[in-house]
Amino acid sequence: MIIKHKCSFKLFTYGKLKDKHQIRLRVTFNSQRIDLGTGCQIYDLKYWDDKCGQVLDGYKGPKGEDTISINSDLRKIREQMETTFKFFEVNEIYPTPEDITKKYEERVKGVIPQKPAVEKKKKEEKPKEPDFFKVFDAFTYECGEKNAWTESTHEKMAALKQDLLTFKKSLKFSDLTETTLTKFVVYLRDEKKLNTPRKPKGEDRDSGKKELIGIKNSTIEKKLGYLKWFLKWATEKGFNSNTAYKTFHPTLKTTQKKIIFLTKDEMKRILNLELKGDKAYLEIVRDIFIFCCFSSLRYSDASALKWNDVKDDHIEVTTIKTADSIQIEINDMMRTIIEKYRAIPDKRNNLVFPFYTNQAMNRDLKKLCKMAEINEEIRITTYKGNERIDEIAEKWELIGTHTGRRTFIIHALSRGIPPSVVMKWTGHSDYKSMKPYIDIVDEIKASEMNKMNFMD
Repeated sequence: MIIKHKCSFKLFTYGKLKDKHQIRLRVTFNSQRIDLGTGCQIYDLKYWDDKCGQVLDGYKGPKGEDTISINSDLRKIREQMETTFKFFEVNEIYPTPEDITKKYEERVKGVIPQKPAVEKKKKEEKPKEPDFFKVFDAFTYECGEKNAWTESTHEKMAALKQDLLTFKKSLKFSDLTETTLTKFVVYLRDEKKLNTPRKPKGEDRDSGKKELIGIKNSTIEKKLGYLKWFLKWATEKGFNSNTAYKTFHPTLKTTQKKIIFLTKDEMKRILNLELKGDKAYLEIVRDIFIFCCFSSLRYSDASALKWNDVKDDHIEVTTIKTADSIQIEINDMMRTIIEKYRAIPDKRNNLVFPFYTNQAMNRDLKKLCKMAEINEEIRITTYKGNERIDEIAEKWELIGTHTGRRTFIIHALSRGIPPSVVMKWTGHSDYKSMKPYIDIVDEIKASEMNKMNFMD
């Protein structure tokens, strides 16, 4: 269940204090509007961005409020409202305005603490360095809104923030010299505590929590990339003057990520599964996944596909990840699945497929592939520092929603379809992104040609 809604922040001026403007959260849903208090206010209209619903850079309030602290509080409030709607969606309850107001007040109470009055600073006192983590919150709020971050990106940024807090709770921009950045890498590699098994974890694997120390080089690289992204933003906004991050390039041994895809036989096994009784719910999972295998769509785009995107001989999609407009011709398998769901339309949301979260999809897809006995053993090689880690997993454990898209690319290239044509379907913008797939196809061709050595 999805409740369409919109949240924005508006200014309200009350009573005789015309220079005092309260910031309220405006929520609209089902043609209804609610204005809720936030406890935030500003005293100068020129610092308010009504379009973005936030305070502009440079604002200083009489009680110590500033741009970063207010926008950070507004971000937390918006998150609480989104959580409120998620609660009703998960429980399949369509709320009244009173329900929304009550649940919001329960969640937001105590989230934004009252700010104590501060003494006026002496003129000679030097301005304090901006709060590192408040700036980080401002970064995630602004960039998240501007770039329409997915839930996954927000989770990755939240994980990075927690790592930085654990590394040094009082972290400042001025601290991030090359030496400190190196210490952060060492912390991630040798000190960070994990509560999950290192080996790929499947449904039947040991699920007991195990305390492990340190993360892999590939994950460290990603975290450093996110950190540099934040520091670049903070530098451009004038919060940070320490540019040591620009020249920080630690040597981290990594391997190219293995591309997991399904063979023709494996897809047939999935299609031939009898899904009855308590396994009937997996039919939706199978249909959506196979549709991705034959259309090249990412799961995010397949799950958002609407009936007005489906034409007689093609589908038109504006991708969620890149905002590319692509056209994909409908093949026989796609048409079979489309017609199946045309008979059971979701009139409320106009979606082709029933709603299924990406997390639930990945979980149930593994169950489906295990039932189909897609259990080839695959070696995964990674590095933690200079330590090489070789792990063995059954193939079904490594399959996720993106496997469908990878399967399409491999089979399209294997059948001689030019990369330039495949790229038009997938939305890839450069040949470099296709090269790993082409290399796999070349290996497959070489292996198949060896079968012609029957005179040996």
